[in-house]
Amino acid sequence: MARFTICMFFSVTTIAVALVQFAAAQTVYVVGDDMGWTIPQNGATAYSNWAASKRFLVGDILVFNFTTNEHDVLRVPKASFDECSDDNPIGNMLADGPANVTLNSTGQQYYICTLGRHCELGQRLAITVSATSDSPLPAPSPTTPTTPSPTSGTPADCTPAPTSGPTAGSMPPRSVPGPNGAPNSSSSSTVLASLLVSMLAIVMGLIF
Repeated sequence: MARFTICMFFSVTTIAVALVQFAAAQTVYVVGDDMGWTIPQNGATAYSNWAASKRFLVGDILVFNFTTNEHDVLRVPKASFDECSDDNPIGNMLADGPANVTLNSTGQQYYICTLGRHCELGQRLAITVSATSDSPLPAPSPTTPTTPSPTSGTPADCTPAPTSGPTAGSMPPRSVPGPNGAPNSSSSSTVLASLLVSMLAIVMGLIF
């Protein structure tokens, strides 16, 4: 019985460490922070500046916080990104906000809003995803100026949509980046850690 209990203790401990490390590895980023996913007032530099100080890793989650029917999210290759075109999309368009995107591969990734002239007015995001946190911060991605077509869109397309900031009902279960872009610990990690501590206490009680 004692041998079985000791084996259970080491098994639970090993699983606990692995799960905590996995949960802590995921970081949730709200794109644009309080600005959300909208037409930025200072153009495309708003999102490039936001991403410049972030280290995006495989497994992290991007939250595009917007109101349904006002914006959308589409991942595209660089050529389409530079031209603000929805040609050759990568994956499906996300039209219901807020939208979560899990980063599942390394390299550069590009996202745009396809509605009206929103992309031309700066609603687009370029990031670099790394495999590990040891990777150096990437250099900011240059933003290629896009000349809007004088005949495309409507006057409404030129007017920045109201900022749709994070709300209590739209936030994901994990925490979002804190001030100055520093990610906070995931709330799921805290819950998981508490559960595992309780499990370990029970096992210790059986041993002693």
